[in-house]
Amino acid sequence: MKPDSSHYTRTVLAEGLDEPMEMVILPGNDVLFVERKGGVRLYKDATKELRAVANFEVFSGIEDGLLGVVADPDYEKNHWLYFYYAVAGEKAVSRLSRMEFRNDSLLRSTETIILEIPTQRIYCCHSAGYLKFDKAGNLYLSTGDNTNAEETNGYTPVDERPGRELSDDQATTANTNDLRGKILRIKPLPEGGYAIPEGNLFPKGTAGTRPEIYVMGARNPYRYSIDAETGYLYFGDVGPDTKLKASDGELMSFDEINQVRKPGYYGWPYFLGNNEVFGKYDYATGELGPGKDPSKPLNESPNNTGMRELPPARPAMIWYGKNNSKYFPLVGNGGASAMAGPVYYSKHFKNAPYKLSDYYDGKLFIYEWIRGWIMAVSFDEAGNFKEMEPFLDHWKFDAPVDMQFASDGAIYLLEYGTNWFSKNTNARLIRIEYAEGNRKPVASITVDKQYGAAPLTVSLSASGSMDHDEGDKLSFSWLADGDNYEGATASHTFTKPGIYDVELTVSDNHGGKGTSSTRIYVGNTPPEVHIRTTSNRSFYWDGSTLDYRVEASDNEDSVSVGDVALAFGYIPHGKDAALVLSGGQDPNSLRYLKGQQLIADLDCKSCHSIDKESVGPTYQAVAVRYAGKPGVENLLIDKIIKGGSGNWGERAMSPHPELAEGDAREMVRYILSLGQQRQKLPPEGRLLLDAHRDGDTDGVYLLSARYTDQGANGIPPLNGHDHILLRNPLVQAEDFDAGNVSIATVTTAFMSYVYGIRNGSYILFRGVDLAHVRHIGYRAQASGAGGTVELHLDSIGGPVVSRLEIPAGNFSGAESGWKEMVGSVDESQGKHDLYFVFVNGEAGDKALFSIDWLKFYNR
Repeated sequence: MKPDSSHYTRTVLAEGLDEPMEMVILPGNDVLFVERKGGVRLYKDATKELRAVANFEVFSGIEDGLLGVVADPDYEKNHWLYFYYAVAGEKAVSRLSRMEFRNDSLLRSTETIILEIPTQRIYCCHSAGYLKFDKAGNLYLSTGDNTNAEETNGYTPVDERPGRELSDDQATTANTNDLRGKILRIKPLPEGGYAIPEGNLFPKGTAGTRPEIYVMGARNPYRYSIDAETGYLYFGDVGPDTKLKASDGELMSFDEINQVRKPGYYGWPYFLGNNEVFGKYDYATGELGPGKDPSKPLNESPNNTGMRELPPARPAMIWYGKNNSKYFPLVGNGGASAMAGPVYYSKHFKNAPYKLSDYYDGKLFIYEWIRGWIMAVSFDEAGNFKEMEPFLDHWKFDAPVDMQFASDGAIYLLEYGTNWFSKNTNARLIRIEYAEGNRKPVASITVDKQYGAAPLTVSLSASGSMDHDEGDKLSFSWLADGDNYEGATASHTFTKPGIYDVELTVSDNHGGKGTSSTRIYVGNTPPEVHIRTTSNRSFYWDGSTLDYRVEASDNEDSVSVGDVALAFGYIPHGKDAALVLSGGQDPNSLRYLKGQQLIADLDCKSCHSIDKESVGPTYQAVAVRYAGKPGVENLLIDKIIKGGSGNWGERAMSPHPELAEGDAREMVRYILSLGQQRQKLPPEGRLLLDAHRDGDTDGVYLLSARYTDQGANGIPPLNGHDHILLRNPLVQAEDFDAGNVSIATVTTAFMSYVYGIRNGSYILFRGVDLAHVRHIGYRAQASGAGGTVELHLDSIGGPVVSRLEIPAGNFSGAESGWKEMVGSVDESQGKHDLYFVFVNGEAGDKALFSIDWLKFYNR
């Protein structure tokens, strides 16, 4: 039986990484990983700290850099680590080398070169660079095709024109005499260099071939694994964006998961997916001719330096494009980057405390960089694909880039994060543990403040922690700046500026432990921003205005109120205001919140951001290019839905065929709004509240003020903000925040109301400003004994500022007995929790009346 999600716990070990690539799990569960720009970092399990070990000088243009790391099979004896990186300097070469790693130090002087591969550094893309050993001690290295992938006109890169050699994949991946676009298999020698193991694709000495080749015909074989039992190799190959169609009519923009039972040719750039054939595009004439024969492909390019006749092409095991796949429906749609992870065998983890359920025995794990999922793939008795199913689908992963099992059965996962070619706050090293029987507690930390000047006293609470096993007794321990505390709450004073990790461990009475951590930033205080007004801060009225005055201060900076970003607008759907108030959306585009949210929910963030360069243009750049052009809205809608290329270089944009045209229009309008000139609000003024329409009760006005400081004492810049949110003064009674009444819904009348009101019943609305409120109206139904509505401030027994008698019986002439009654309100200032308490001490247990809505009047 498939285990439920409550048996897994996920712990973030490190975050804010700079393009993590591959990791190696060392003895004691220390994790060493490499970052593309050259960083080598070590997570120490015993101390829970992340250390910088080394920094390679690398060429990190296009997709090159420090890409791979793996430990020698005899690491505990020889302490050898292997690295694959693009060597810095003018010589375009990528190097596989070996170094010793002792006492948490990488001994760079011990570097021994194993293999060097000449490359080109003019055009992007595809470097791969993953490393793995098999159980026989053979080392595998994946290499990308290293070919110009951005000038293909929607076809495959087979440009045979003179001077276009770097745009011809027939010179690399389809070339038996080139090491790019391959998975290589070699046997490293102790003195350096390597031997060729028996059984590679081409026997040593075969004319026009390289004996290192195990797999050829790969485009970007980014992640792969080797089945320790069968010896099969599984690799994910990241696919192209093409306008050519397969035999079933689907665009051949396939990513692949391949099963390699023996060395072979896997089709690129002539075939893809289930050996679907690409037509041969002639870049000189612009004509599309017939494709190759998968059973006997011929590489007839003038740029080919290897064999003319290639091995028969092998089809993929799993393939999928940008649309929903009819063959593999679980994979989803949109952008894609397929990865092959490890095959799990229970017998390899006999005494491991965190080994997975036997349910996953013999299953292959595959994962998706763009779509953020992990799948478990099952095979039939012959080893062929049988089915796939989601794994850990209660979590969303942020661009998983490496997945490995530790000896204790835990899963370690590297997440690259949101933006390409940049350091990401959500780039993480995480550990996932599975527990059968007793489940681990879930640790959760709440702090009263995360930022502040030194000394900073922080109150810590574990109140959000829980245990899925009923009856377990929990204990709590804290580690903060080297000090230990016990109990569900604790307090710690940080005396010096710095960034501190606070760790909570929650233990149950059966030995289960769950951990969580949070960061405290000491040395920079968030700026104070306030919007002052004499108007009401909760409601708007027809024909009214909102006066405002902004104040701002910061302990570390000198602040001018002119530097505070102000935004004001009317939001037709009031619940959308939460997107702005959460800080996740652009406060200056209040009219386009739906478009912002759609962009955030789709795969767009994998290639674009508002103002930071990634593999695609920024939204601001798009807005500037298309500003004021006729028909641009429909043009961009079509591009979002259908995909395309050519406007920002040749890198193709993924289609989104499942997206409704109306949703695409919302996205386009938001993007184009980023190029509009906006009138800057002065720090003091008066705003007319005239954008709502008669009968509109859902919309809200939002005035937002936000200021970002300069950072201080090594702490990054912090935001200070305030806002005024004004809603319609008619409030549905059933929308109360708390109460002890019932709600009735009448579908025929399209209404809901509060009923079951008895003596002592109440409804509560939190944080309501009564400034300038002179009366409150109630749409009430005299359906019982009648009674008094008392409005108390801040508690049931708080001061009474309004009373209204609602008589018993029916109101004559009112449909169904409903009628508005109005009571006066004593003047009060500031926001309060409003308790509407219903009183009739003589009614016993009888119902008093029902209420449909309340209305706050300023007259």
